[in-house]
Amino acid sequence: MSWAALLGLAALLLLLLLLLSRRRVRRPGEPPLDLGSIPWLGHALEFGRDAASFLTRMKEKHGDIFTVLVGGRCVTVLLDPHSYDTVVWEPRTRLDFHPYAIFLMERIFDLQLPHFNPSEEKAKMKPMLMHRDLQALTEAMYTNLRTVLLGDSTEAASGWRETGLLDFAYSSLLRAGYLTLYGVEALPRTHESQAQDRVHSGDVFHTFRQLDLLLPKLARGSLSAGDKDHAISVKGRLWKLLSPARLATRADRSSWLESYVKHLEEMGVSEEMQARALVLQLWATQGNMGPTAFWLLLFLLKNPEALEAVQEELKRTVWQAEQPVSQMTTLPQKTLDSMPVLDSVLSETLRLTAAPFITREVMADLALPMADGREFSLRRGDRLLLFPFLSPQKDPEIYTEPEVFKYNRFLNPDGSEKKDFYKDGKRLKNYSMPWGAGHNQCLGKSYAINSIKQFVVLLLTHFDLELDGEDTEVPEFDLSRYGFGLMQPEEDVPIRYRSRL
Repeated sequence: MSWAALLGLAALLLLLLLLLSRRRVRRPGEPPLDLGSIPWLGHALEFGRDAASFLTRMKEKHGDIFTVLVGGRCVTVLLDPHSYDTVVWEPRTRLDFHPYAIFLMERIFDLQLPHFNPSEEKAKMKPMLMHRDLQALTEAMYTNLRTVLLGDSTEAASGWRETGLLDFAYSSLLRAGYLTLYGVEALPRTHESQAQDRVHSGDVFHTFRQLDLLLPKLARGSLSAGDKDHAISVKGRLWKLLSPARLATRADRSSWLESYVKHLEEMGVSEEMQARALVLQLWATQGNMGPTAFWLLLFLLKNPEALEAVQEELKRTVWQAEQPVSQMTTLPQKTLDSMPVLDSVLSETLRLTAAPFITREVMADLALPMADGREFSLRRGDRLLLFPFLSPQKDPEIYTEPEVFKYNRFLNPDGSEKKDFYKDGKRLKNYSMPWGAGHNQCLGKSYAINSIKQFVVLLLTHFDLELDGEDTEVPEFDLSRYGFGLMQPEEDVPIRYRSRL
């Protein structure tokens, strides 16, 4: 192609971008508008590179509500936590999460479900994850964590072992969670079947982890040719591992799985699509627990005072129980609920590292009332975005030294849970939002909290754990993970651990 032809093509593309961008003009009553300098793309590159830094700069420039152009789409960002409830409880006819969820479901997991209604699906799953069957899930998770962490006597006798903390925490929790929800090799459990469970769940984790590492690029449609081939291969492997036919042979499958597969069958979903749905659910139910446990353990290892406080609490609540923890087949819910120090550590960990985007599609022109009495007009077809990671979670008016880990930040002087946090002199309802809020709050919150706490109890009870060196630094975030739940580190942290014989 000649230079003249290339220049002509470039000019045509620029013209198309200009036409597509349709330079928007701010109307009276709308939030401040910032279109950026690049037609159509707007702020897409900066937003994708480091969303937190970009949105911080926009907040400093425009205040706590503004509209930005991102890849041809106008996104209104709301960063006033006092006003969040207005958004998260708004009916779907006005602000709807479903279209964006369906878009990500198709783009990341190649999943298309006929007559898919996320609200109906959540209503069906709620009893299994929050109420009726939570105790059974918690007990099964404890058993499977023991299988994964304590089951190999050969490794237990081998002295110090070296690994990465993220790999260790993520692998342990996802493997145990997979066995809890998707079933085990056989009942009754034997040494042989548990060994098979460890091998098989390890295969599931390592395959899943390859997909998880590609997830931000999949969501943004920025895979290279090599990445695309790798993603196709990894997805194919996961679809086989989680195929309905294969899972049907497993024992002790959770009521959640039985109900979900039945729900898919009633919708007329093919077995191929059922496998894809089950891969999506593996990520949705297990994808954030491992990274949470990684940060929690790292903060404890970097803060001896915090670690000592947690260990003292475990002595009071678990280690001095009538039955030694090494013999317990379950940790009673009453015991799990009697760990305010560990609860505070977990809350502080989530405050520092949970960075989901809470999004809604604007379904009709509407007026958005703010808590301070202001009102802003939103346009149909735009997207509304809340980013609690910046506000309230990193707001210095709400949290002193917000970048610093303080294990007792969520404890009152009497040791009870602290719930009173303020901004602009008013008590906050939403002072930390790692689990989402409103109509789309995470159904698996209680299951996840129980699982992480059980993992920490088992680990601190049965193992010595230490950083590879005293000068080990807390790693920077992988900035591509903003918006997808828990942040992950740019690189893993080397540790040593050994079993207490």
